Amino acid sequence: MATDPPFNPIAPFVSFDDVYRGTPPWEIGRPQPALLELFEAGQVSGRVLDVGCGTGELALTAASRGLQATGVDSSVEAIAIARQRAVNRGLAGARFEVADAMDLSVLDTIFDTVMDSGVFHLFDDAERARYVESVRRVTAIGGLYHMLVFSDEAPGHWGPRRIRRIDIETALADGWDVRSVEPAIFEVNIVDGRVRAWRATAVRSG
Repeated sequence: MATDPPFNPIAPFVSFDDVYRGTPPWEIGRPQPALLELFEAGQVSGRVLDVGCGTGELALTAASRGLQATGVDSSVEAIAIARQRAVNRGLAGARFEVADAMDLSVLDTIFDTVMDSGVFHLFDDAERARYVESVRRVTAIGGLYHMLVFSDEAPGHWGPRRIRRIDIETALADGWDVRSVEPAIFEVNIVDGRVRAWRATAVRSG
């Protein structure tokens, strides 16, 4: 079956470091509300990993609630900002590392909760399988993986690839039990500020 070509979400920027020298469209100065709701619902616990953490707001929220939080991003610029925010807020429980989402095992830690705010939708089909396996390897059995991604119901062609419900279910078919895939909103600082999204939660089963 034919698939959409990979989309470069940061064009015409050269790299994520370039875009973090300004304000990326996905940086809204706080965690995505759809993911923040999971804290209120008791769905974030234990050792927390924020994949593609950017400037760290989600991991910093976890640390502010007494959780051991690690944020990783490929951008040196983003991690520098996140580390400074942790210092400024006195959040010693937040750790930030430059790392490849495709090789999270280098963190040498198993996490109880993994959070993904707009990473899954960056990859093409083959990369997505590698990424999900990378997440699985660092998630404890019974641990939770939460993601927030652009939905195929979002209009327009700007931004990352739109994700169908079946894309999520297929990617998480092995080693996961999909608990929920529900409509949500992904907030951005461009266009009208609100994009249709999916919020999904899966439990690592094997």
